[in-house]
Amino acid sequence: MAVVESVDHARSNFLIIERLSLTLNDSVHTVIEMTNTRAEIDSQPEIWAHPDVLRIAGQLPGSGTRVGIIGCGTSLYIAQSYASYREQSGHGTTDAFAASLAPSRDWDFLIALSRSGTTTEVIDVAQASGAGKKIALTASEESPIAHEVDVTLAIPFADEQSVVQTRFATTALLVLLASVDYTIHRSLDDGARRAAGLPADVVDGKSLFVFVGAGWTYGIANEAALKLREMAHARAESYPAMEYRHGPISAAGAETLVWGFGARDEPLIDAVASTGATVHWPDCDPVAALVEVQRLGLHLAEASDNDPDNPRHLERSVILR
Repeated sequence: MAVVESVDHARSNFLIIERLSLTLNDSVHTVIEMTNTRAEIDSQPEIWAHPDVLRIAGQLPGSGTRVGIIGCGTSLYIAQSYASYREQSGHGTTDAFAASLAPSRDWDFLIALSRSGTTTEVIDVAQASGAGKKIALTASEESPIAHEVDVTLAIPFADEQSVVQTRFATTALLVLLASVDYTIHRSLDDGARRAAGLPADVVDGKSLFVFVGAGWTYGIANEAALKLREMAHARAESYPAMEYRHGPISAAGAETLVWGFGARDEPLIDAVASTGATVHWPDCDPVAALVEVQRLGLHLAEASDNDPDNPRHLERSVILR
């Protein structure tokens, strides 16, 4: 029996609770409560279909401009994917930096990506930047970073209660990609039907998880590895697909799962298979595939008695002062 309670998505302050009553030995009942993190992961295809995704995308820099984008943690990896896609698809020079390493450059636009809008390093760069126009992409129009930029683009419908970012990150990425003509329909379709699903038995016996990305999906691979480290404290690594053979493959074995994003690299798949490792390289939209990695993180967290809603040593935002 399931009971689902949902609060208005526009306020992005919702909690879904699912209780499953299982009868054991005809008398013992176990109640499993759905976590905030799981609810936010499951909501993603619906959130991506929000009309403001394309509306906000239309307010981001167009072709022919020089763009810098900064972020920390998950936001950095989303920035990497956007920057690579934008530049490789011919829309203009695009740099992505960790905010703590961002140089002073003569960008036409600086995009400061921060879910909370409170991250110290991001605010510092936005404050000091001489970019022609500064844009914040965040979850709230009222966040502190709004005072340091020219324009604040908020996606409150994708905000989260969880420490670990899931739906805000993927929604922000689709907003950014849609601004440079990425078609998000496949993301919606593949996300709804869970096209990248990983059979549970494939994970059995695996203790090393490696994510590789081809082209712009390298940033997604970085984010995938981070999700497993945050949620389950798992051994997780990430590499550009063609770099994996240059050393890291030496650690692969029967306990290794290699998950690929983007265009399949058949020679790499063959090389990985020869080590005894398992390869999962789904033929689907990379953003939708990232959602399945998030679900893998939940599975591993539960198996190791970790609480994805309360990951150790982490806070929702890093504020240094």
